[in-house]
Amino acid sequence: MSPRKAVVQTYFEGFRRRDHERILDCLTDDVAWDLPGYADLKGKEAFDREIENEEFVGSPSLTVDRLIEEADAVVAIGSGEGRRRSGERHRFAFCDVFTFAGDKIRRVESYLVPLR
Repeated sequence: MSPRKAVVQTYFEGFRRRDHERILDCLTDDVAWDLPGYADLKGKEAFDREIENEEFVGSPSLTVDRLIEEADAVVAIGSGEGRRRSGERHRFAFCDVFTFAGDKIRRVESYLVPLR
């Protein structure tokens, strides 16, 4: 596994464990997180606040099916599930595009599709 793919795996493991430090260690200080249709976040502080969205409880289950690397980007394709505060199960498919600066993630573009 390439070093950048390993960073992406560490990033996802941080979400599975609700480990903010593990996630934030993967990011540049000026990281941008684009969630089309939802939010555009800038910087580690904003990123940190969104790691545990108030609408959800517990840790999500995340399955990465494929990692594709090209130049300074790694694309992760997979699926996940979380639990809303209302108790409702939230299943989704995702495609995350990670753009790197050196060995750190500089930008995350998260495309999420709800599943029934």
